[in-house]
Amino acid sequence: MILGVVCEYNPFHWGHLYHLSECRRATGEKATLLCVMSGDFVQRGEAAVFSKFARAEAAVACGADLVVELPLPWCLSSAEGFARGAAGLAGALGAERLCFGSESGETEALDELAELVLQPDFLAAVKKRMKADAALSFAAARQLEAEKWIGDRARLLSEPNDILAVEYAKAIRQLGLGMELFAVRRIGSGHDHIDAERPFSASTLRRRLYAGETVSGEVPQAAAVIFDRETEKGRVMNGPDALELPMLARLRDLDEAAFLDLPDAADGLGRRLCRAVREEASLGAILNSTKSKRYPLARVRRLCLCACLGVRSGMADGVPPYARVLAANEMGRALLHERTDSAAIPILTKPAAVHELSKECEALFVLGAQAHDFYVLGFSEPEERRPGGDWRTSPIMR
Repeated sequence: MILGVVCEYNPFHWGHLYHLSECRRATGEKATLLCVMSGDFVQRGEAAVFSKFARAEAAVACGADLVVELPLPWCLSSAEGFARGAAGLAGALGAERLCFGSESGETEALDELAELVLQPDFLAAVKKRMKADAALSFAAARQLEAEKWIGDRARLLSEPNDILAVEYAKAIRQLGLGMELFAVRRIGSGHDHIDAERPFSASTLRRRLYAGETVSGEVPQAAAVIFDRETEKGRVMNGPDALELPMLARLRDLDEAAFLDLPDAADGLGRRLCRAVREEASLGAILNSTKSKRYPLARVRRLCLCACLGVRSGMADGVPPYARVLAANEMGRALLHERTDSAAIPILTKPAAVHELSKECEALFVLGAQAHDFYVLGFSEPEERRPGGDWRTSPIMR
C-alpha cells in the first residue's frame, strides 16, 4: 500500500515522527510512505527555516520513503488550493490512502463535513452571510453557517489542521481519486503555538533556531544531525525577517496591475496591499495595514510572497503537472521504478530533464528555481547565497 502524507516539516520533530509511525501502524502491513512536502516557502506565508532539500533529507532519515515537492503556487495557495494540489499529486503517484495530522482525529466526521461544504445550497448560504457582514472572513462565515446546519460538529472547522483535512476530503471527492482518509490525532503543542515546555511545537523550534540555539535534543537524532550540519554551514534562515529587504525591494517595483493579478486578491485586497506597499516603511507595517477581520494575516503574508516570487492568479488551478523527487530511500526508489511509466504525471529526478517535458512543466520549474534563488538570500552564510541551486541539486538517495 502507498500512503500519501502531506507535510511541511518546518522543521521535522518528534510529533512528525509519531505521525509517520501511526500511519504505518494503521495499515497493518508494510506500506510505502509517500510525502508531498512544501518547498522553500510554506502555506502560512513564510520562508521555511531550512531548505526543501535539507527538510526532505531529514524526513527520509526519520522514516519517510519518498519525498516529492509540492510546487510553489500550491504551497502559497489557500487551504483549498494547497489541499487540492497535494492530494492530486499524491493520487497521481498512486497513493491509496491520505494520512494527515488532525486536532480531532475524527476521520468520518471530517469527511462528512467535506460533503456538507460541497453542497451548492450551503455555499450560497455562506456567501449570503458574507454579503450581510463585510467583516466576516470566508472561514468564519462557513463555520457559523455550518453550526446552523449540523450543530456542534461544526467545531471541526475552527482548527487549522481539521480545516485542511476537510479540504483534503473535498479534493479527493472533486478529483475522483478514490483515496481513503486517515486522520492521526495530533499530540503536543497546537499548530503555530509557542510552548517551551512541550517538544512538539515547530514554532518553538524555529524561534530557537532563529536565536542561534541548537535543537538537537528536541528532534529525532537522525534529523538533528542534518539540521546541525545545515546550521554549521550557514544554510539556515537568518531569522523570521531575513528576507524583508529583498521583499520590500520587489514589492516596491510592482505596479498596481501586478497586485490585482495576485491569487486571492479579489474584493479590494489587491488594491489594499498595493496602497500599503506605497505608504509603509517595513514589511510588518505593510502586513498590519493590509490585514483585517476579513483578510487574515496568513492570507496577506501569502499574497506578499506571491507578489515577490511571480505567482499569479490561476497558477494553482488544477493539480501539479509533474512530481519532482527531493529524497528517497530503498523503498522509495522501488516505488519510483514501479511508477515511472505508470504515474499519471511525469516524475522528475534530474532537474535538467524538465526541458524534455511540456512548456507548462518547464515554466513551473523555472518559477520554483527562481524562488529558491530568492530564498537563499536569507541564509546566514553569504557564500551559501549563490544562485542556481535548484538546477544543481539532485535527489538525496539514502
